Amino acid sequence: HYMKNHEHCPTINLSNLWSLVPEADREKALQDKSKTLVLDVVKSGYFKVLGKGKLPDVPLVVKAKLFTSLAEKRIKAVGGACVLRG
Repeated sequence: HYMKNHEHCPTINLSNLWSLVPEADREKALQDKSKTLVLDVVKSGYFKVLGKGKLPDVPLVVKAKLFTSLAEKRIKAVGGACVLRG
């Protein structure tokens, strides 16, 4: 079946991930680094996480359909995890 948007894959850089986190949650995460934030980028309309930029030293669980190898490496370096969504 014919699909016009077969290769549609909106992307977001690591440097822009924090803009998806609400301000109150961002402040709590920066103060208490023992808790982990869960961020589902698919709910925000993005499918792929790219590795450009830096993340603060806060553990972050990122849920997305695709990750680049550099993004996965940098998320794991700050104590986070990458979860693939279908």
